[in-house]
Amino acid sequence: MDILFVTIMLIVVFALIFDFINGFHDTANAIATSVSTKALTPRRAVLLAAVMNLIGALTFTGVAKTITSGITNPFDLENGMVVILAALIAAIVWNLLTWYFGIPSSSSHAIIGSVVGAVIASSGFSAINFAGLSGIVVALLVSPVLAFVVGFIFYGIIKVIFKNSNLAKTNKRFRLVQVLTAALQSFSHGTNDAQKSMGIITMALIVGGMHESTAIPFWVQLSCALAMGLGTSVGGWRIIKTVGGKIMKIRPVNGVAADLTGASVIFGATLIHLPVSTTHVISSGILGVGASHRVKGVNWGVAKRMVITWVITLPITATIAGITYLVLNLFL
Repeated sequence: MDILFVTIMLIVVFALIFDFINGFHDTANAIATSVSTKALTPRRAVLLAAVMNLIGALTFTGVAKTITSGITNPFDLENGMVVILAALIAAIVWNLLTWYFGIPSSSSHAIIGSVVGAVIASSGFSAINFAGLSGIVVALLVSPVLAFVVGFIFYGIIKVIFKNSNLAKTNKRFRLVQVLTAALQSFSHGTNDAQKSMGIITMALIVGGMHESTAIPFWVQLSCALAMGLGTSVGGWRIIKTVGGKIMKIRPVNGVAADLTGASVIFGATLIHLPVSTTHVISSGILGVGASHRVKGVNWGVAKRMVITWVITLPITATIAGITYLVLNLFL
């Protein structure tokens, strides 16, 4: 069998595995607050997230196109197949490690860092599209800060509006609203996160001479959407426990503010075709809401641990991908 065809099939399989893992690794963040406040049972929350992620993933492709051509030029990538395969393996390894230890790290950082590391190992720094990469990195850095600020403001507005309301009745109403906000956040997650694998597969098709543009084939879009939806249905309870309970004590009113924050920032990034870390955005939104509610009520130790993980993900995954590329290049 032709080695090119086999390599492309491996890339498609690994990309779908990455999306599946992303489903239970990252999507857990989107429903963590609604599960923590008991607005939804874990089973219903996972089902809701799976459906909304699937719909979101089928709605947009702009972020996928950015991944396809924003980091490097797929039409002129040396040993492109091995580069992409190495990047996927590295990102999967990192996602599984952080999932196992319950650390809500970024799948976006993982796949972007891995692509950069594999490209550098293959062709050096000259093969990196620094203009495109800088835009992606800026989005990854700015989005969590923006989410913190938006979360702080959203909850501040809610506090003013409902300052004279009965707490018990308010929480009951917000628990109902939170079902809608959890659905909205899961939808926004699908519009951004599922597209990373779409972009990777399309890049592989271009490198292999099987596709002539950065337009995302529908079968790629559908298969990635289904993989993420299936991964979501499996659930990621380790991550839910960290995001939903260890950062701060979440009540329905906090949860609504955090969900609206995450959905607005993620969806805004999708509209301008930029990949962001949904983990960063959602966790930072919760931190912003918590700080607005009561600064001392936030577990800043957990926040510090997450920030450290976010910072080290890019260089670690780049290194893993570079080493993986060198090993794979000996056999492919």
